[in-house]
Amino acid sequence: MSEPNTQYTVLARRCRPQSFHEVVGQEHVGQAIQNAIRTGRVAHAYLFTGARGVGKTSTARIFAKALNCPHVQGGIPCNQCEICQGIGAGNDVDVLEIDGASNRGIDDIRQLRANVSIRSMRSPNKVYIIDEVHMLTKEAFNALLKTLEEPPPNVKFVFCTTEPNKVPDTILSRCQRFDFGTISQEDIADRLRQIAASEGKDVDDEAVELVARRANGSMRDSQSLFDQLLAFGGDRITAADVHQLLGTATDDRLINLVESLINNQPAAALQSIESALQQGVQIGSLSDQLLAYLRDLLVTAAGATDIALSAVTESSRQRVCQQAERWGIQTISAAMQILAETKARMQRASFGRALMELALVRMASLEQLDQISRLLKVGIPSGGGSSPPVSSQASETALKKNGSGLSTPTRVIEKSPPPDAVPASPVSPPASASTSEKPAQSTDVIALTNDLLDHFWENLLREVPEKLCGHLKNASSRAIFGPNGLEILFPRSYAFSKGYCEQAESMNRLSEAARKIAGDLVTCRLDFDKSAPAPTAKAPEQVRLVERRKVSTVDHDPFVQTAVGVFGGQVVEVRPLRQKIILSSDQEEAESVEEDRDEER
Repeated sequence: MSEPNTQYTVLARRCRPQSFHEVVGQEHVGQAIQNAIRTGRVAHAYLFTGARGVGKTSTARIFAKALNCPHVQGGIPCNQCEICQGIGAGNDVDVLEIDGASNRGIDDIRQLRANVSIRSMRSPNKVYIIDEVHMLTKEAFNALLKTLEEPPPNVKFVFCTTEPNKVPDTILSRCQRFDFGTISQEDIADRLRQIAASEGKDVDDEAVELVARRANGSMRDSQSLFDQLLAFGGDRITAADVHQLLGTATDDRLINLVESLINNQPAAALQSIESALQQGVQIGSLSDQLLAYLRDLLVTAAGATDIALSAVTESSRQRVCQQAERWGIQTISAAMQILAETKARMQRASFGRALMELALVRMASLEQLDQISRLLKVGIPSGGGSSPPVSSQASETALKKNGSGLSTPTRVIEKSPPPDAVPASPVSPPASASTSEKPAQSTDVIALTNDLLDHFWENLLREVPEKLCGHLKNASSRAIFGPNGLEILFPRSYAFSKGYCEQAESMNRLSEAARKIAGDLVTCRLDFDKSAPAPTAKAPEQVRLVERRKVSTVDHDPFVQTAVGVFGGQVVEVRPLRQKIILSSDQEEAESVEEDRDEER
């Protein structure tokens, strides 16, 4: 019995790309960097962006090897020398990989700035690879800015991030940016087959396709799942092993579940869910698969049959096309909306199975929305003409399913009456040329006369805008002058309202409203109402200052002397008082006479 391998290395690390052509799906990045190294146009800072597991950090390591390898040819490192092997293992002294999530403070960047000026030990260039650079703080970015703008000539920076929108623009403008795209399922599947061959494992093509679809464009995720699958299975790995490991449903189970939804059989759909859960299928994985399958149906119903399927294999495309044609794009869209809302609720609830079963019942109860939409279009008259007759049997066939518990908008299409039941309408004689050329006038015309002036004014206030109406209500009277002339009089106290109504825009709207009511051009004029009484001015306020008095002025005051006697004190000061007194001319004269008398006494 062989001993277990205690030095086992994760598959994603053992199969890490060592040259640019091994980075799957990123050929545009590798070609650009190789040409830059070959022509000597290497920038001092690069920014690699993209989803997780698409080769950003691996490309940064290959770039460092291509810069420092002594045997590089055409931008391709040899991968045999000590420098290449040290960089590939991550222990080279001149290539420093920094985790931006755990070294995100300003002190870490200050230490980096202090070490930048130190020359490299054995390599021509010193390379700093900062992963997840968007995790750095604002202060750390500011501290890095000056060094990034003017670094030493032998220092290169490579920043890797999954969220470039969080990197400040001042950093972005100083880097050459390369966007890494997601990897296609075909490329991931080809790479997994190469790994299986190198590991000496027999893996079915269907199992490889399932792992590639599950990776969602990430090569590292696919390799992690594949590594787990190799440890789980035996000498031969099949699709059943993948479904059992990941807790997913088979293609046939998924197709049969959707078939019961199309046939409006909620009981069969619920039974499929029960059977799947008993066989180890996870409710979350099943909801993801079902949503992806509905997406395939939607894409197929829209006519995009060249797009790859995301839920089932290509061998099931014919059944997908049949189901998409039977269900219709409108019903598929409604089912996707129901399932999408359910998945959002399942993330916040602990009763995911009940929500999933509710969604299946609702989807199984959907009407044939495409057929109803066509019938509605037929039943709606267009261009003023009558709608063509539709038989009641066809409408009942499309609308008879009404026990779903869902509120589906319907339109009842009645049969057209027989020809003898339609009353004959009199045929009007053709209008003369002079009549057809004359514009039609409104029948609700109010003549501008003294008897109808109040009625005309009420309608005018309703026609004008609300703000203009508010100012017109301040008018005191209205009058008629000349032929079709309306005069509006304002009190002098409402000069602001008169000025607002005299503006060009206000006068245009007032004349237009009056013309619409009277059926003819109306001349409007604004003026002040001279018969209204002028506002009375308030009497001016007079302020009288009571002069300062001496202490001796209160010696003979009986009130003051009584107070002094009661409290046993003496008067030491008489302070001046400032009083605001509103007096008429007669009262002021009387007060001055009274003061003169007091002084004489």
